[in-house]
Amino acid sequence: MELRRHGDVGDFLEAAEPFLVAREAEHNLILGVTSNLREAPEDFTGSAYLATVTAGGRIVAAAMQTPPFNIVLSEIDDPAAIDHLADDLVDRDLPGALGPVEHVRAFVDARLARGGSPARLEVSERIFRLTEVRPPPAAPGRLRSAGPADRDLVLGWIDAFMREALEPADPVEMSAMTDRWLAGRGRTLYLWEDGEVASLAGIGSPTPHGLRVGPVYTPPARRRRGYASALVAAISEAALDAGWTFCFLFTDLANPTSNHVYQSIGYEPVRDVDVWRFEGL
Repeated sequence: MELRRHGDVGDFLEAAEPFLVAREAEHNLILGVTSNLREAPEDFTGSAYLATVTAGGRIVAAAMQTPPFNIVLSEIDDPAAIDHLADDLVDRDLPGALGPVEHVRAFVDARLARGGSPARLEVSERIFRLTEVRPPPAAPGRLRSAGPADRDLVLGWIDAFMREALEPADPVEMSAMTDRWLAGRGRTLYLWEDGEVASLAGIGSPTPHGLRVGPVYTPPARRRRGYASALVAAISEAALDAGWTFCFLFTDLANPTSNHVYQSIGYEPVRDVDVWRFEGL
């Protein structure tokens, strides 16, 4: 078994893409981020970590990190690959790890056994895939693209989403994230207006056959009025109409409302993933 670090995203995808695309929904995050890394490298800071593990000449695992974000693990087809990844990543500065439930837990434990920092489970998520939209009940208002005039609102709402769904983000990174969304390179941000802006959703980070939806945020005072359902259904339908085969999204398993909403418009569960946070970070 051999671990190989790839010096650039093109080399990584040449090696790993067939392995990743065979389970495209499960790997939509790795595929989407590497697509963005290839198309707009200036949007990323630091040196990306891109690795594959092979056994008998066949890829059995892949991993990716773009600082300052978490390491993302693929599906693991041979458990021994986890030890190779832990060996290679024990000294790398990682805020956390995301991956299929059993594989990411094994990675966290293997890294700790090699002297890495302890970790705590931060959030349990579920990957969903959609191939056909079931229209939700009509909601008042209309869809529109976000523009530069919406920057303050978008910044505030993405920050609120991060605090609610994940954890507070660095203000500099939040500002840069907002500008990337509004620039529309590889991603588009939409708003639902009903007198005033009522909900926000983004879509982009293309995989070979799909797009990922997220973030999705509605302020608490405007929830349970169908805005998010209408917005996500509309942008998902537009993606399918444009020729994409799939849409993907992640949900927080602790939020049964959002899980129900997305399933009601056609999203089907694919894989559970966990996010672990390394202590002291």
